[in-house]
Amino acid sequence: MVNAGGAFPDASLARMVELEDIVFAWPGQQEACLRIDSFCAATGEHVFVSGPSGSGKSTLLALLAGVLVPARGRVVVNGTTLQALNGAQRDRFRADHIGIIFQQLNLLPYLSVLDNVLLACKFSASRRESSLEQGSTPAAAASILLDRLDLPESLWRRPAAQLSVGQQQRVAAARALLGRPQLVLADEPTSALDAERQAAFMDLLQRECRAVGASLVFVSHDKRFAPCFDRRFSMPADDLSMRK
Repeated sequence: MVNAGGAFPDASLARMVELEDIVFAWPGQQEACLRIDSFCAATGEHVFVSGPSGSGKSTLLALLAGVLVPARGRVVVNGTTLQALNGAQRDRFRADHIGIIFQQLNLLPYLSVLDNVLLACKFSASRRESSLEQGSTPAAAASILLDRLDLPESLWRRPAAQLSVGQQQRVAAARALLGRPQLVLADEPTSALDAERQAAFMDLLQRECRAVGASLVFVSHDKRFAPCFDRRFSMPADDLSMRK
């Protein structure tokens, strides 16, 4: 069981994410596998979540995304209480407001790089509209993001399956950032990279999140990244403080 908690650093800041008194158990299990007294992130804030494998980091992100619903407690994202929504409404909210970079990236291998990025706009009219603040068309906005993420234009029409892992991670980041989501969730996206490429990807991801004003919740077992973030939230119970 994980029991984590932490205090919000400045009450004057607008809260993008707020979890209170969370208890989560997998279906068929009576014992809770995750307990979180409190977790929060301000608008535009970057929070690093660390902990060993099995400590509940991915479960925390799934709760923030509305993929999972806690047995007890409150999950609020951008002013919306996710438990108050039904499954279809949570799916719509997630598509409109949250960009996700999965650990396994979840790109469609047969689609081109550009088409993978544009999926964010195909599933959300509001993301499609917001993408016009990033470029003259959604495709132009996607191209700008791919260029900023240092992915050569010669690769944009290739199927995603033909790219290296590092290149695919940049595609996943561009997809998450297209349409200016208010919140970006990243689940150990650097785990398959060497140290040099990890550092470069982290720099690119944080730079682009700040460019679109997105809050970032980034989970990893690798604590070397922690100093790059505004705050750190540690799991499990031997190091529970959320701190600057």
